[in-house]
Amino acid sequence: MKKKRKPREFRPGSVAYACLIYLFLYLPIFVVIAFSFNSSKMNIVFEEFTVEWYFKMFDNRQLMDSFVNTVIVAGVSTILSVIIGTLCALGLYRFEFKLKNAISSSLYIPIVIPELVFAIALLSFFSALHVSMSMVTLIIAHVTFSMPFVVITVRARLAGFDRSIEEAARDLGANGFRTFWRVTLPMIAPGVISGGMLALTMSLDDVVVSFFTAGPESTTLPLKILGMVRKGVSPDVNALSTLMIVGTIAILLTSNFIQERLERKL
Repeated sequence: MKKKRKPREFRPGSVAYACLIYLFLYLPIFVVIAFSFNSSKMNIVFEEFTVEWYFKMFDNRQLMDSFVNTVIVAGVSTILSVIIGTLCALGLYRFEFKLKNAISSSLYIPIVIPELVFAIALLSFFSALHVSMSMVTLIIAHVTFSMPFVVITVRARLAGFDRSIEEAARDLGANGFRTFWRVTLPMIAPGVISGGMLALTMSLDDVVVSFFTAGPESTTLPLKILGMVRKGVSPDVNALSTLMIVGTIAILLTSNFIQERLERKL
């Protein structure tokens, strides 16, 4: 007979330590949310509760344009990173070729090296090709540093992949594309979604790489807020940040729900 595990003792010290950690992590977020309802323009002392900033932020055209740029860059770069990263992970998993280990190791370079060095390298590359900084260069830069996260996540998912399932699909008459779409992709989908979420997160809050590769008409929200820091961040930025936090939580919950359903089917 299996021995019953003894229930763990309640330790107030561990609970207090965990609460302090969570407080340290989430207190700045709660401050931003709270001050988005502050009637004061100075954002120093909370005066009165108001929701006017949630309406006034739409009148700030520069702020909204930078937000739209951020969404476009993050969305396009995430889609491209997921497609390229997934195909790269499958190629590294299935095929044996020369310099495979070198290519696998090189994927960690954008992650390991300082972001400033990586940004300067991209700037030098575009300058050498005489390419003007624009939305295109910004998207290329974001794909470059986001794609390795997708590759690493998908390869971790492929580590436990049973290739006999693909062979069974082929024996039943499925061609290569149908096997990938109906068998392989659903099985690695949790890794693809996780990699996509990492790429989206990295793109949304990037400052350094965007600063060196963005053009005058492709300013993102992080760059816009960085430029406002010297004069003071207006409360409508807090309102927009709060909406972004809510949207991010919604995307995270949706991705977790999809992953759980996929895991149950598998």
